[in-house]
Amino acid sequence: MRKVHVYDTTLRDGCQAEGISLSVEDKLRIARRLDEMGFDYIEGGWPNETNPRDQEVFERAREEEWQHAKFAAFGSTRRPGIGPAEDAQLQYLVASGAPTITIFGKSWDLHVTDVLRTTLDENLRMIEESCAFLAESGAEVIFDAEHFFDGYRADPEFALETLRAAERGGAQCLVLCDTNGGSMPLFVRDVVQEVVEGFGTPVGIHCHNDAGMAAANTQIAVEMGASQVQGTINGYGERSGNADLCTVIANIELKSGLRALPAGRLARLRELARYVDEVALVQPNERAPYVGADSFAHKGGMHVNAVLKTPASFEHVAPESVGNERRILVSDYSGGSTIMHKLEHIYPGLDRKDPRLQEVLAQVKERENEGYQYEAAEASFELLARRVFGEDPTLFELHGFRVIMGKHSEDEEPFAEATVQLELRLPDGTEEMHTASMGDGPVNALDLALRKAIEPHYPELGDIHLVDYKVRVLDAGEGTRGAVRVVIQTADNGRTWGTVGVHQNIIEASWQALTDSIVYGIITAREREEGGDASG
Repeated sequence: MRKVHVYDTTLRDGCQAEGISLSVEDKLRIARRLDEMGFDYIEGGWPNETNPRDQEVFERAREEEWQHAKFAAFGSTRRPGIGPAEDAQLQYLVASGAPTITIFGKSWDLHVTDVLRTTLDENLRMIEESCAFLAESGAEVIFDAEHFFDGYRADPEFALETLRAAERGGAQCLVLCDTNGGSMPLFVRDVVQEVVEGFGTPVGIHCHNDAGMAAANTQIAVEMGASQVQGTINGYGERSGNADLCTVIANIELKSGLRALPAGRLARLRELARYVDEVALVQPNERAPYVGADSFAHKGGMHVNAVLKTPASFEHVAPESVGNERRILVSDYSGGSTIMHKLEHIYPGLDRKDPRLQEVLAQVKERENEGYQYEAAEASFELLARRVFGEDPTLFELHGFRVIMGKHSEDEEPFAEATVQLELRLPDGTEEMHTASMGDGPVNALDLALRKAIEPHYPELGDIHLVDYKVRVLDAGEGTRGAVRVVIQTADNGRTWGTVGVHQNIIEASWQALTDSIVYGIITAREREEGGDASG
């Protein structure tokens, strides 16, 4: 089986994205995970006198025992008018101790004459001499032909000559870069085919996503014989980003039948995508191909009915092949199949003709018409369904709450105080509770006061914590009078669940979502302890 080498540049090109900044430790954590996944190359950064952080990355990397990947340093060809031995940044590349060094050179005549302000012949000497200097140091040299496709479009012979110069200098891979990200797949196909057939050195591909074609251009380059793919995890990168390696790798293995990672590693792809997002403090793209939470999510009633019978009817690959899972969403588009599937873990053997299924569906449709949404609030949906099925998940009855917001002066932080009055429904009777707490904001104060009231009787609450809180105005035309939807994500020991509340008053909407999250967490934790299914 043909092997395609995976070259990750998340730690360098990915860090050029707006809002992404990785510390030395962050870079090493991600690098270790990429190595565990079986990536072939990890580009650690650009070590030079102006970048002490990346210098430290390479110092630390030399102390690591990499199991699979080669750590790569990145830089440019020498400057015009000087020899490579006199170029400080080439010296830094050698001093990095990286076994692989990737340098970029100009392959578009526009950049040579208008940006570097030098001649085409000097540019070719810069490429050849820089590659030779680095190769003589003992490093594997990869040449990134910057702006190659734009350069080929402007002057094909000069663009190809830059590759010949790198090849003469000892480059061991010629990477064609769509740096502006504007090329189309059929053009990329023809150019890559010409280069693969015309050069004896292996060819790589490096695409940006400015026209939304990075993954497509990478894929078609592989089909034409490119043996190295460059990109970033989750498509991080400058402007519209780089080719997303999560998509690229899955396409290579599942669509082309080629090998990109060692056997068995593809099933950890989604885990890798989430891990890198977490380290980089980036909100996951839930619609990302293959690894997004929505990639295998089904909402329409007819779609759900079909996919539950024959998954291939609406799924192009098995979710498990990339470590993902099928999700059946509840909404006003849902049918009986969706509702039954969502409730089977609570009520095994549920009859499709059970009239309570239609009652649940009717309530979902009615409440979504009021602004509720259950796609990301499955815990609220489950509590609704339990009530329709005759259960009473109520743990307490509210007798009142009050929230006070205040601020003593312009220079002081605002304060929030909440009081709650509840009647707890306990196995041996009821108990009145009246508690108060200060918080960082009104919702936090309510949460603390509620916990103070019920945690002595429900110790499971100690493991339950809020992980996300989102507010959306449902009718912006109503201004501050408009209803809002609050969605809360909550977690405990390895589980997460979502709840929803809707009201014109944001505190009331928050209270609905907050109490649902706590009630669901407690009752399902107890069911789990008793041997019941609490997956939700």
